Amino acid sequence: MKPKLFLLLCLLLANFNALAQPVIIDLSNKAQKIEGWGVSLCWWAHMCGTWSEENVDKLVDWLVSPEGLNMNVFRYNIGGGDDPENRNCEQHHMGKGKGIRAEMPGFKLYPDSEYDWQADSAQIRILLKIKKKRPDAVFEAFSNSAPWYMTKSGCVAGAKGKTEDNLKPESYADFAKYLVDVCVHFKEAYGVEFYTLEPFNESYSDYWYQNGSQEGCHFNVESQVEVLKVLSPLLKASGLKTTISASDETSTAHSLSVLSGYSDAIPLIAQWNTHTYSATNEERQLLHDKVMARGLRLWQSETGSGGKGIEGNLKLLQRLFDDIRYLQPSVWCDWQYVEEVGDQWCTVTGNFETQNFARNKNYYVRQQVTRFIKQGYTILQVDHDQTLAAIAPDGKEVILVMINNLNAPVEYNYKLFEHPMHITQYTTDINLNMKKEEKAFRGKLLSVSLNSQSVSTIVIHL
Repeated sequence: MKPKLFLLLCLLLANFNALAQPVIIDLSNKAQKIEGWGVSLCWWAHMCGTWSEENVDKLVDWLVSPEGLNMNVFRYNIGGGDDPENRNCEQHHMGKGKGIRAEMPGFKLYPDSEYDWQADSAQIRILLKIKKKRPDAVFEAFSNSAPWYMTKSGCVAGAKGKTEDNLKPESYADFAKYLVDVCVHFKEAYGVEFYTLEPFNESYSDYWYQNGSQEGCHFNVESQVEVLKVLSPLLKASGLKTTISASDETSTAHSLSVLSGYSDAIPLIAQWNTHTYSATNEERQLLHDKVMARGLRLWQSETGSGGKGIEGNLKLLQRLFDDIRYLQPSVWCDWQYVEEVGDQWCTVTGNFETQNFARNKNYYVRQQVTRFIKQGYTILQVDHDQTLAAIAPDGKEVILVMINNLNAPVEYNYKLFEHPMHITQYTTDINLNMKKEEKAFRGKLLSVSLNSQSVSTIVIHL
């Protein structure tokens, strides 16, 4: 059989199956409540925080407005800061990979220095603008590396060996104090009390090394536990309500491995963070079960994906669907909001120097979920990987978001509850951005036609 004919038959079969097997929407089959959608402030806020007031206002509005991305969770990066004399690494070594934007400032240049609370004024400016425009915003603080003088290599990009811990054991207490001092300052100076404090970032990974392209620090599992044993009592003594989250590993496989070694540390943390740069649905489900068994909150705290065009955007959206359905986090976060190149690792593309910026296709693809499945909505379990469903707290609104990853139109059927209803449909594809259509509907079987490579959101008003 010719390949093109075989592909056509597969597409037709997929469409037939969608018609023949309606997806059941059961309002009683509830999963997790969504507490928020979010993004890291790391890097982009460090650059965009120097922009004009007008541009910062517009950029933050697009991010937090209920009519925009409707994000309410933001991860502030407590920078370590490299040696200003570059005695153990090349000057601007991060510029060779991630760019100068990755050179996050620390609050202390040397061990005996006073804190310079203006060192990270750009990222802080974005954080405070978010706080003003979104009073319900939730902030998490996280660290990629301790300050250079606490590390073995003297470089915040990592140790000389990629599998070597870089934080000196004798500096555990100094590192913990540094993190807590920052958290206390934010409460006293800005009225920002971090919800959680995450001392690690992808620490189990083996790609942090001296002269690398961003701040990073390897910790083996035993070292992570020892750091938490020092940090926990210090944070409690600070008087803050902030609790500890861990361990922000790059994949669900790494996350499962680290979690298994945390038995002594579980009482020290309140939340488990994982990234899903690499994940299987089996790992997602297993990690969810193990985290719930330990009585912890669960966040998907960072992810992103490469690709090209809307096909790549939908690939990441499918990952969001899989995370929400199988991992079942209460919060799901992107990695970057603004990038200078492309439309895959960001939702806004802009020039950090000229301040020219615009929403890209990925913005509208993400908006199809985050604008409509609002904070406090509960996810409904459905037997279809290309459908995400949720219900409002008052039960008066049901949201269906559906993806068509194929290069041909498809039709999905949904078996609904018996209820007269009004329906609003929004569609994003290669040509459309959140196109809105109003429809009236009665009956139990709803048929939805999806354009090729598209995402549609159905808002059912009960």
